[in-house]
Amino acid sequence: MADSLVIVESPAKAKTIGKYLGSKFIVKASMGHVRDLPKSQIGVEVENDFNPKYITIRGKGSVLKELKDARKKVKKVYLAADPDREGEAIAWHLAHVLDLEEGESCRVVFNEITKQAVKDAFKTPRKINMDLVNAQQARRILDRLVGYKISPLLWKKVKKGLSAGRVQSVAVKIILDRENEISEFVPEEYWSITAGLKTGSTAFEAKFHKLAGEKKELRSEADVQEVLKAIENAEYTVGTVKEKERQRHPAPPFTTSSLQQEAARKLNFRAAKTMSVAQQLYEGVDLGKEGTVGLITYMRTDSTRIAESAQGEAKAYIVEKYGETFAPETPRQYSKRAANAQDAHEAIRPTSIERDPESVKAFMSKDQFKLYKLVWERFMASQMSSAILDTMSVDIKAGDVVFRAVGSKIRFQGFMKVYVEGSDDGTASDDDKFLPPLHEGDKLSLENIEPKQHFTQPPPRYTEARLVKTLEELGIGRPSTYAPTLETIQKRGYVAIEEKKFVPTELGELVIEQMEQFFPEILDVEFTANMEEDLDHVEEGSEDWVRVLGEFYESFEKRLEVAEEEMKEIEIEDEVSDEVCEKCGKPMVYKLGRFGKFLACSGFPDCRNTKPIVKEIGVTCPKCKEGHVVERRSKKGRVFYGCNRYPECDYVSWDKPSAKPCPVCGSLMIEKRNKQGIKLQCTSCDHTEMVEEDNEEAAEL
Repeated sequence: MADSLVIVESPAKAKTIGKYLGSKFIVKASMGHVRDLPKSQIGVEVENDFNPKYITIRGKGSVLKELKDARKKVKKVYLAADPDREGEAIAWHLAHVLDLEEGESCRVVFNEITKQAVKDAFKTPRKINMDLVNAQQARRILDRLVGYKISPLLWKKVKKGLSAGRVQSVAVKIILDRENEISEFVPEEYWSITAGLKTGSTAFEAKFHKLAGEKKELRSEADVQEVLKAIENAEYTVGTVKEKERQRHPAPPFTTSSLQQEAARKLNFRAAKTMSVAQQLYEGVDLGKEGTVGLITYMRTDSTRIAESAQGEAKAYIVEKYGETFAPETPRQYSKRAANAQDAHEAIRPTSIERDPESVKAFMSKDQFKLYKLVWERFMASQMSSAILDTMSVDIKAGDVVFRAVGSKIRFQGFMKVYVEGSDDGTASDDDKFLPPLHEGDKLSLENIEPKQHFTQPPPRYTEARLVKTLEELGIGRPSTYAPTLETIQKRGYVAIEEKKFVPTELGELVIEQMEQFFPEILDVEFTANMEEDLDHVEEGSEDWVRVLGEFYESFEKRLEVAEEEMKEIEIEDEVSDEVCEKCGKPMVYKLGRFGKFLACSGFPDCRNTKPIVKEIGVTCPKCKEGHVVERRSKKGRVFYGCNRYPECDYVSWDKPSAKPCPVCGSLMIEKRNKQGIKLQCTSCDHTEMVEEDNEEAAEL
């Protein structure tokens, strides 16, 4: 007969924990929060120390009844929500609705869902931490005040359905500021000169470095001609040769932010998808005979700390599999990346290094396996020895001109045997760029000289990974806020996604313009970051949450009064297209949805006809030979290509077809992107070829 009730958030978590605890425990799921502020009103008594008015969330009545009925059958209740502010708040709300005594030791927390961790946690239950609860309440109330006070203004002055929020508004402004930088950018010309050289039968390249003993920037073709004239009939001789050893250290284990960034770079996962899959791995996967096991530690963290037991387990595994040289003498310790990083949890790591990805692959979905493999390899590499590289820098004399060749060779792989961190700019690593043995005085033969004109590129638009990294560096938001923030700004139509990059919409520009004029502190990065620090101090117990809200609201209320009087109404007119609605004959207008623009009938609501904007790519349909291939978007916003004669012709492709036929067999070629650029690949034979693209696109892959 069960004598204890355990309440967690999700059925998956309940299933895993229930197997560990046995028949004496009833394990139920609250399905997240059970109480919240009402949607129909602000729900905060500002004049009464910001007292929140919580109500039961719609649809949770049956859940609460089930929990209350189970409560009557047991002697003890344990609240085992996630180990963060939200989890603590969920526990506090549950304690309230179940009439648990204040100060009762009912709270159980664990950083990983494994049998030992769960059993150990139940040996030391604690009281609900009201500092954590108050930090969550303060954030919730703060966001409610901003949202429910500013949003009605935007509805009245700009457009119905808009919303404003602290973190989301800053995120949109960051995207808009970058777009302004790009539009104001003035390209500057510069040149490079590459010498193709040979020693014996081995060829290599060197770049122009100096002229007449001075470094010279090549800003024009005239500068290039000056260098070319100086090397006419010159002999190429090896000058200074510098060789040295360099160490390359592993990246720290994942935090929430770095996991989202790396999953975007390497797996092409959106932030929301990364967190969803990580939650599944944390809550548990059925491993057959071993049962359901949580495979990773808690995934909302900004700490890089690792438990000593996990470090010991990793070292033993590394020594056994790779040898002692691959394990450092002392376990690696990683410093906090951000000054405001919390250290309540460990970094994200496997719950057991013995469960290597291949051994559990059969029990996981494709996405689960990809993300688990990423976490496992990153953690493993973080505990391994540094790589050792032999670097070589060679100056090559040609008259008064000096060319420089730089190369390196990996002498000892170390952590690189398992994993190498991706990069935001997508550039290839020079860690194994070969240079032949060269010695001072060696004569070289010139194969070719290649002058090349370049233009400086504007800063790239933000991808999800780059934006998450920027928000973290600026101290905006917290691990749990990044994914929902990015989803919200797209749902509201403030930004659109083009080629996996954020682009501000006209609506987003209008909203930010109004916010900058009347609520500048909401958009101020420093102000928002300081507010996050204040919330951290509330969590630590060194700051009173009511005082934090009071200081904010005092100036905020005055700005609201000014905005009510001075904000002008803005009429947003739909842009009329050249197309006519085939259902009612009225002109179609451009509308903005979550995944960009689409066409809608101007006769709405009488006519609700909509259709996607068709973008031709200049390729004849390879299937029917009559239609043209157009770019379309799936319901999830992913770009694909199909025939414009659909449904008569059902040709479809995720890869972009090329107008250039295969030079070998004449068949269709498709574009494949990688870090080196765009590769054209024949659909019939093995022919492939690289094509040039602009630097910005390449940098964002």
